[in-house]
Amino acid sequence: MSEPRINDRIRVPEVRLVGPGGEQVGVVRVEDALRLAQEADLDLVEVAPNARPPVAKLMDYGKFKYESAQKAREARRNQAHTSLKEIRFRLKIDPHDYATKKGHVERFLKGGDKVKVMIMFRGREQSRPEMGMRLLQRLAEDVSELGSVESAPRLDGRNMTMVIGPHRKKQAGKSEQRRARDRKAAEQAEAAQQSAQQSQAADEAAQEA
Repeated sequence: MSEPRINDRIRVPEVRLVGPGGEQVGVVRVEDALRLAQEADLDLVEVAPNARPPVAKLMDYGKFKYESAQKAREARRNQAHTSLKEIRFRLKIDPHDYATKKGHVERFLKGGDKVKVMIMFRGREQSRPEMGMRLLQRLAEDVSELGSVESAPRLDGRNMTMVIGPHRKKQAGKSEQRRARDRKAAEQAEAAQQSAQQSQAADEAAQEA
């Protein structure tokens, strides 16, 4: 999407003006809208160019662009957050190895990742798919507090696979933690920007004096 027209780039005789708080000001001449923006130390941003007359809003456009970029980055992180891990089991697995691999599955689920569990059949084991089914069902029951089966056990050549995904509430909890960190970082960045602007204004005032 192309960036909206702002301030002097808005070349129409009048706009339907929206205030910084979302309040409807009404249809005004563009010169008056620009004057109001200047008095409020804000930008006049065309938000609906195809309307008649176009809709423009008073806002801090730099801050708006920064927050929009933050939201876009967060959306991309959320989309890429859940990855698919893979754990392989042998059909004849001893209790110690089973406990170790189950621990890996639990760790992945706690981290918000999905787990593809694969059982590899050897030789005659291929004639006993029901044993693989029982092993996968046992694993699903053992980790049921952390996740649930998203893809039921199925044969794929010599292998049998199943996918377990974390419960949604755990994923939501991690997403909220990330959002809180992002909000804090944004607030710190904004505070630093305001401090820099204040320092610049003070320097300019000192030079004028």
